[in-house]
Amino acid sequence: MTGAPTLPLRTRRAVLAGVLGLACAPAALRAATPPGRIASLGGAVTETLYRLGAADRIVAVDTTSLFPPEALREKPNVGYLRALSAEGLLSARPDLVIAAEDAGPPDVLVLLREAGVPVALVKEPPTPEGVRDKIATVGRLAGLDGAAASLARDVDAHFAELARRRARIAHPARALVILSLAGGRILVGGRGSTADGILALAGAENAAAGISGFKPMTDEALVAAAPDTVVMMRNGPDGPGADAVFAPGTALGQTPAAAKRALVTMDGLYLLGFGPRTPEAATDLMRAIYPDLFRG
Repeated sequence: MTGAPTLPLRTRRAVLAGVLGLACAPAALRAATPPGRIASLGGAVTETLYRLGAADRIVAVDTTSLFPPEALREKPNVGYLRALSAEGLLSARPDLVIAAEDAGPPDVLVLLREAGVPVALVKEPPTPEGVRDKIATVGRLAGLDGAAASLARDVDAHFAELARRRARIAHPARALVILSLAGGRILVGGRGSTADGILALAGAENAAAGISGFKPMTDEALVAAAPDTVVMMRNGPDGPGADAVFAPGTALGQTPAAAKRALVTMDGLYLLGFGPRTPEAATDLMRAIYPDLFRG
């Protein structure tokens, strides 16, 4: 709703209550049957619902719901995950909102609940256990526990195969996940981030483990981190090129990765989403870093 005046929270509550008449049944009553109309917010949440066979029940998605591609093509888009509009969401008339835990802003979630729409936030720790719990949680909320158990078994089998390959790595490579190079500020994934989680699954050491979360890294710190491989996001079919990333005179151009032209580009949601495709994403990253593991 860009350009529209923002009403104070109390006024917006009154307006929304009047428009809807709080027509939705109380959450306790609707919990007895699976929700028929789900607003799915968060790339991994939407991907999981599609894998569980609930696509026909999704009535709204957010801009991070990039996979499968038909989600954004076919479903109403209610905006960015962290900048949602209560009015936009309520216009889709969902029975339930299933959202990644960083959905917001918080006052929008309050308004939804006060309008009688249950909001369930799904935790997203970047670990295999976190992926399994996410699948189970989304399945339970959608009333698809059986499908969720089947999907979790399939994902577990892929994680197990990944672990077997990881056990064969004798000398872990140092890798650095870079989210952006915009404005000369290099934003990297440090300790505890989804970048850290995917590197661990791929059997690589995070060269940015000295910092926590996603933060900018100075040129001096980049050179000192000495990554053997640089991993970057690819939006669309094309990604950043090695010539630009490792340009002479830049900090990245002075790393071991530059000497080997070791640049890996992957789709952002696939790499860092920690949804059902995560074992495959970690395997692809491992193959790029350790090609010899996959020969013969």
